[in-house]
Amino acid sequence: MSSILHRITPHTRDIGFPVKRLLPDIKARSIGPFVFLDHMGPTSFAAGTTAGDVRPHPHIGLATITYLFSGAIMHRDSLGSVQRITPGDINWMTAGYGIVHSERIPDDVRDNQVNVEGLQMWVALPPELEECEPAFWHYAEAELPRYMQGDVNVHVMVGSFGGRTSPVRVASPTLYVALEIPAEASIDIPADYAERGLYVVSGAISIDGERVEQGTLVVLQGGSIVRIDAPEAARLVLIGGEALAGQRGLWWNFVSSDKARLEAAKQAWAQQDTSQFPKVPGEVEFIPLPER
Repeated sequence: MSSILHRITPHTRDIGFPVKRLLPDIKARSIGPFVFLDHMGPTSFAAGTTAGDVRPHPHIGLATITYLFSGAIMHRDSLGSVQRITPGDINWMTAGYGIVHSERIPDDVRDNQVNVEGLQMWVALPPELEECEPAFWHYAEAELPRYMQGDVNVHVMVGSFGGRTSPVRVASPTLYVALEIPAEASIDIPADYAERGLYVVSGAISIDGERVEQGTLVVLQGGSIVRIDAPEAARLVLIGGEALAGQRGLWWNFVSSDKARLEAAKQAWAQQDTSQFPKVPGEVEFIPLPER
């Protein structure tokens, strides 16, 4: 029996620059607590423009994870956080009952025509924490365990893998690991988490003799170790964790187990209710509520 439960190929979206959207998908609405996965770029942006900037926008009921392979992004939020994100770092922002943030391309990245490439992910909060206090944490690349497992470079971003545990705070069992596998190498993915998915960022891998190409997300069968072979050099990310408790509604940037809460968030943002969604210090723009 194949270890691959589903194969997901991305849908391209334009959010001011192209992104490849992998979650949610009709085959899998979530993998563990992950309910959203975008692969951004690689894209460079013209100097003296605002191309690629994501203006202030709101979130509820989730935590966002931003991770870059190249380039940089400047994060600002309504808590007053100001943080430059560089490759290998983890930005973890818990929205809770409501947060607003912007993500802009720094001038030096534009001026030097540096490609920006990375992943934007959302994890749904447990129902009892959906209305928690918003929070923001930044973890530099050097704070996150990195080691060699045979010939494979392993960077443990969130959760535990290979006896190493990330310091990133999580609300439920969550796994996120970056893997760099040279050609002809292999690695076993343990069955430590109930749900697991592998995204091939570059190169290609083989699972049970089935080739998985660049740009494909595979959902793995649960309960058993899965051997990953690399017929060519590959960069992968492994995500997963405990299955979501209950159903989640997802509308625009809002996640909630309560449909009425989604409607209330829509109205609050449309009316620019600062008691629900405070302003981001130093920002005067915002993304309007979409029509659908």
